[in-house]
Amino acid sequence: MTNRLIVILGPTASGKTELSIKLALRLSSGQAEKRFGINGVEIVSADSRQMYKGMDIGSGKITKKEMARIPHHLLDVASPKKRFSVAQYQKLALAAIKKIQKKNKIPFLVGGSGFYIQAVADGVLIPKAKPDWKLRKKLEKQSAEELFEELKKIDPRRAKNIDRYNKRRLVRAIEITKKLGTVPPLSLPCPCFDVLFLGIKKDKNELKKLIEKRLLKRLKAGMIQEVKKLHKSGVSFKRLEEFGLEYRYIAQYLQKKIDYQEMIDKIQKESEKFAKRQMTWFKKDKRIKWVKTYKKAEELTKNFL
Repeated sequence: MTNRLIVILGPTASGKTELSIKLALRLSSGQAEKRFGINGVEIVSADSRQMYKGMDIGSGKITKKEMARIPHHLLDVASPKKRFSVAQYQKLALAAIKKIQKKNKIPFLVGGSGFYIQAVADGVLIPKAKPDWKLRKKLEKQSAEELFEELKKIDPRRAKNIDRYNKRRLVRAIEITKKLGTVPPLSLPCPCFDVLFLGIKKDKNELKKLIEKRLLKRLKAGMIQEVKKLHKSGVSFKRLEEFGLEYRYIAQYLQKKIDYQEMIDKIQKESEKFAKRQMTWFKKDKRIKWVKTYKKAEELTKNFL
């Protein structure tokens, strides 16, 4: 059984799904199997929103047709009405990878959620802190801006990589820091996997255009209707806003807090900021091999195998 893992990461809208499928199909051919001694590829999602049922268009979840018969894991495993933690994700993802490896297949971990990738690829131990309901009640009264400023003071490292508009995550980060102090990421005593990190590199202007193109495509595909359906099924507007980006601003639009054009402008602007935060996280990891073309990604993958 191989203990190898290939991570495909990059900022939002950079083309991670397309690259992962193209590489997976290449490595699932008879010729590749004979050359590398593997039985193909299966893909594990590392996206913090694609795990939720019903959140398809807004999260960019891959369709059955796009999967091209490559098995996918960690999609549609949780209800959007409930919290699904990084620790829960880590447990399921590691179990999925183990099963893939037992089949003598190569697992691809694909996504843009840096902490989720780190939790799996590096075996990061998630800090355990019991909920402090009294503290949470007090923090909930503050705005996202106030919470972010507080987090910056007590744990600047965590503040650099968090969604500064997500009150739920800000409250939890402050709660953990106050209980445990500024906790550096802790990892298992030895590396879990032999990992190849492939990062998709796009320049700022190209990425901006890709985000805009994707947004228009998602709106045309019925993203607003998707959010309406989620709300009708019992997902509160407050909860929808917690998911950020498309879900936050469409929820605000449906509540008539902002108009249609303002919704589009905000999704575009915040998606660009989100991409910048993702790259800030990724650039710290010197193991990542950045690629601009499929040919280079394929070359690095073949050398790794």
